[in-house]
Order: sequence, then structure tokens, then C-alpha cells
Amino acid sequence: MAKQRTYSKYAQEAAQLLGKQIKLARKQRKWSEQNLADRAGISRTTLQKIERGEMTCAIGLVFETAALVGLNLFEQDRLPLSISIENANNKLALMPRRIKPKTKAVDDDF
Repeated sequence: MAKQRTYSKYAQEAAQLLGKQIKLARKQRKWSEQNLADRAGISRTTLQKIERGEMTCAIGLVFETAALVGLNLFEQDRLPLSISIENANNKLALMPRRIKPKTKAVDDDF
């Protein structure tokens, strides 16, 4: 039997909030579950899981569904995502490529 994955309460609540926001936006557009599922290229059952905030849904499906209903996820400061991606890339360029765990210095002085 496969081990069930556990998630933090924060992650679960964030997924539930996003699911409820997607559901609200869908209803404000007066779209049925099947209508949005067809637009997203997913099954109605998968959409229902997304709207319930289930953690097993692929993040790409969740983001695409949010985009279809017009939900802005990362544009709080009204910068286009391309600028935010470029800023993140610039910061990552300054970071080391690999992070090695620090090794404990051996005290061999007897």
C-alpha cells in the first residue's frame, strides 16, 4: 500500500482558498462545471477536486483553470509576470548553482 502524503495546514488552507476563488469566479461568469472543464481540457471530476482544494491535482491544471476564469495569482503589484520572472532569474544568477551541505570539521588533534 502506498504511503499517504501529508501536507501542512497552511498548504491545505491555501489550496482550499484557491479552489474556492476558482469556483467563485466560475459562478460569476455563469459557467457550469462541465463548461469550465471542457475549456480546461479536464474532466468534470478533476475540476471538482480543484474547486475543493484537493492536494492531488497537478499544479499546471490548477493554474490553467485559474487563468481561464480570470483569476490573477501573482500580479498583486500589477507587474507583468514576465518582469517578475526576469527579476527572479536575476536573483537566481547571483546564487550558487549547487548547495552543498556543510561538513563538520574533523577535530583530529589528540
